[in-house]
Parts: sequence; C-alpha cells; structure tokens
Amino acid sequence: MKNTLLLFLLLGATQVFAQKKSYYVFTSFRDNGQDGLHLALSQDGYNWQALKNDQSFLKPQINHPDNLMRDPAIKQGPDGTYHMVWTVSWNGDNGKIIGYSSSKDLINWTPQKAIPVMENEDNVRNVWAPELFYDKKQKDWLIFWSSTVKGKYAEDTTNLSESKYSHRFYYVRTKDFVNFSETKLYYDPGFNCIDATLLEEKGKFYMFLKDERLKPVKKNLRIAVGDTPAGPFKNVTEPFTISWVEGPSAIKIADYYYVYFDHYTKPHYYGAYRSKDLNDWQEVSAQMRFPKGMRHGSVIEIPKKIAEGLLKN
Repeated sequence: MKNTLLLFLLLGATQVFAQKKSYYVFTSFRDNGQDGLHLALSQDGYNWQALKNDQSFLKPQINHPDNLMRDPAIKQGPDGTYHMVWTVSWNGDNGKIIGYSSSKDLINWTPQKAIPVMENEDNVRNVWAPELFYDKKQKDWLIFWSSTVKGKYAEDTTNLSESKYSHRFYYVRTKDFVNFSETKLYYDPGFNCIDATLLEEKGKFYMFLKDERLKPVKKNLRIAVGDTPAGPFKNVTEPFTISWVEGPSAIKIADYYYVYFDHYTKPHYYGAYRSKDLNDWQEVSAQMRFPKGMRHGSVIEIPKKIAEGLLKN
C-alpha cells in the first residue's frame, strides 16, 4: 500500500483528495481470474491507480472445479451495501452458476456463494459476465448474463463465434439475493452477443453490449434502449467502437458519458469512448492510464469515506 500512497503523493493527489466528495473505483481481474478481485481508484475517470499494490482484495472461494473470479461487477444498493457478481467457470456442466458476495466497505466481504442461475437448463454451455442493476420502481435487483444453450439460436451459422458459441442474454430478479425468480430470456438482438451492461439516463435504460459475431468479424460494442431496466430493448445501433473490444462499463462523469472497454487482442490495453449525447462517440483511450494487465470489470462512483478506507487498506 505504501507504493500506492507514494504515487498519490507524487501526483499531488492528497491535496485534491481532501477536497473531493466522490471518487471512482474500477473492479477487474488478472490473468484467468484465479487470484480474485482487483480494485483501482480514480479522481477523474482518466488516471486509474491500482490499490493494495495491485494485490487481490478477495480470493475466489466458490466450491467449484474452476473457482475463478472473472468479470467482477459491483453495484450499490439503496441501503449502501455493495453487491458483487462474477463469472465462476468457463464451460461445462458445472458452468451453470455465478458467484455472489456483498460488502459495506469494498474491503470486508460476506461469505461467497454460488447462485445457480441456469440450473433448469439441461444444455447450457456457459454463464458469462453477470451484471447487476437495481430497479427502483420494482424495488428489486436484476442479474443478467450471457449463455449459450445448445440447440437454440444455432440455425444461422454466420452468428456463431469461436467454438460455435451462440450467446443470448438471460436474467433473474431478486430482492434479497436468497430467493430468485425463474430465469428468462433478457434480450435477443438477433445476433450472438455477450457482456451487457446498463446505464440509466433521463428515464431511459441504455444497454451496452458486445456483438460477438466472428464471420465477418464484428467483436464491437453497440447500444440498445429500453423504457425499463427489464426492457423490452430495441433499436440496436451500429457499432460505435473498433473491433476486438469487450467488457463495456458505462458511467457519467461531469458532462460526458464514458464507456470503458477491454481491447483483448494484441496489443492488449484498456480504453474508453466518451459522448455528451449517447449518440456521437469519441475514443479517448490515449488519455487513459490503467493498471497493467487489467481485465474486464465494472466502474462505479464511491463516496470519500469509502475511498479513504481503500487507500488505507
């Protein structure tokens, strides 16, 4: 932690830090997700500093052969609790679950548990990149993810990605992360898709998603819009990013909307696009600074008290 504090000092951050009321934290993983949750802190959404010397804040402890913590996604509930879900496994019969834990301070976490979101599907190949969103009107949570179910959406071979995946989005609802609704189809844009995330703005709900089609290569980000967080979503846009990007995470900072992404092919880097109107997008990756080796996560705003605790950890 000394190195992180020294870096903040060198950047002249302590004086600014005392004046700031809120900050931004980015969740992510390294390598294959075997060592768990990594966090980075920023004051402006551009300069991200690894916390805890880029060591894991939380090791994966789900009783599962893979026991990974990939794609960690965090959202804060109305009571202040931070809820996190993540990808536990790549594939297989054991790949029907996601991981879950919660925290009041992003440091101390509740015992991890598996949520069997696709347990009623016999032919599911995977459960990838779960995300959370709190529905203020329904006063419950949506958990959504992408899965390939054998025999579904496979008729159009142009939609397939590597290893003949054909993903669509599914979701459940919950009020307490103990009891869950029946799993339902969340959104089918008409093509193979993964990595959905939501941004609420002016009564609309913007879904940022990855077009996963391989032939011809898409592998880019698009947007669909709904009137509720559960959809229906429609009017999916043309891509607003380059190809070979995934893991979108969206947030509004000052006058701009930012969509961060993981450019996962060579050269591997984290980057972002920004927009003032959610229509016209400009890449600002060259202005960004991220921890080395950062992989698909999520970004949230946090209060000063939480940031102070993270810096001391």
